[in-house]
Amino acid sequence: MILNEYPSSDILEEFNCSFFVIEHSQAVMLKANQLAMDFELEVDLDLVKKGAILHDVGRSKTNGIKHAIVGAKILKNEGFPPEVIKIVERHIGAGITKEEALILGLPPKDYVPITLEEKLVAHADNLIHGTKEVDLDFVIKKWKKNLGEHHPSIPNLMKLHYEVTGKIQYPI
Repeated sequence: MILNEYPSSDILEEFNCSFFVIEHSQAVMLKANQLAMDFELEVDLDLVKKGAILHDVGRSKTNGIKHAIVGAKILKNEGFPPEVIKIVERHIGAGITKEEALILGLPPKDYVPITLEEKLVAHADNLIHGTKEVDLDFVIKKWKKNLGEHHPSIPNLMKLHYEVTGKIQYPI
C-alpha cells in the first residue's frame, strides 16, 4: 500500500486508527500546508501532506511516546518512502536527541527533524491540540507545566518555530 497523489485520510482507517487520530492528522496536514504557504517555504508539499496525514499512524498500536517509532516501523514494513518514514519518526515535539531518547527508553538515536518538511510537520503537530489550532504561547505553557519550567525542549521549540516561520518568539 503506497500513498500516491493526494494523501487521503482513508489510509488511516486501513491502519485501524481511531476517529480522533484521523481528525487530528487532517488538522495537522492543513496547518502544515498553511505554514508552508503563509511563509512561502520552498518544500515538497506533497511530501509534507503525506507525512502530516501519517505522522500519528503509530497511535493505531500505542499512544505513548513510542508511537513515532512504531509508526515508522509500520510504514517501513508497508514499503513507504524513507522521506515519509523519517517525518513520522522525527515528529515528536521539537525533536528528541539521542541522549533524551535513552532517558525515555527509545532506541538510542537522534529523532530531531532535519529537513524543512520534517520540521513543518513536527511544528504543525505542536500547533494543533486535538483538532484545534493553538498558538506558540499555549504550547510553551503546556510544555512548561508538563516538562518543567526550564526543560531543554522549550528553547528547541522556539528555535523550531523560528526555522519554520522566521518569527522570533520570546519566552513567556
